[in-house]
Amino acid sequence: MKIVRIIGLMLIGLLVVILILGLFAAKSYHVERSVIIQAPKNVVFHHVRYWRNWQAWSPWAEMDSTITVTIAGTDGEVGSKFQWKGRRAGSGEMIATRIKENEEIAFHLRFIKPWESTSNGYLRLSELGGKTKVTWAFYGQSPFPWNFITLFISMDSMIGGDFERGLERLKNIIQSQSASNES
Repeated sequence: MKIVRIIGLMLIGLLVVILILGLFAAKSYHVERSVIIQAPKNVVFHHVRYWRNWQAWSPWAEMDSTITVTIAGTDGEVGSKFQWKGRRAGSGEMIATRIKENEEIAFHLRFIKPWESTSNGYLRLSELGGKTKVTWAFYGQSPFPWNFITLFISMDSMIGGDFERGLERLKNIIQSQSASNES
């Protein structure tokens, strides 16, 4: 009986520690990476606007050969969906929430597996003298008390490298297409 009491007190203590840490941990996150692509903004925008093109530069598609993608709605329009399922990548969907011609694609992101969560994100384009700066961002809320995990593992360190890889792949695809179109 004494061991049950000790285990119970330890569990209560752990719960109290988690709640206290949750009070001090960040309650939101924002991950952002950028790349400069040597192509006009309208060329880059035309590529990133359509979900059908994302698979070619997705860092998660590169990591998970089992990934399958379904596109629902009118691709390139607000309300269209990019749904995925894979062994390593889990499953989820992105829904286009705003498309501003040659400027931005915003989306709502819903993860289903390995755990449920929601976030928002965007790709923003800006002109840099014939080149295009593409910024990919992901942001949302970390629910209390689970936000205590952000004291030990940041979303930036978890996702930032993937964004860098995806943007580098996007850059290579667009620049090689632009080079072959000039030939």
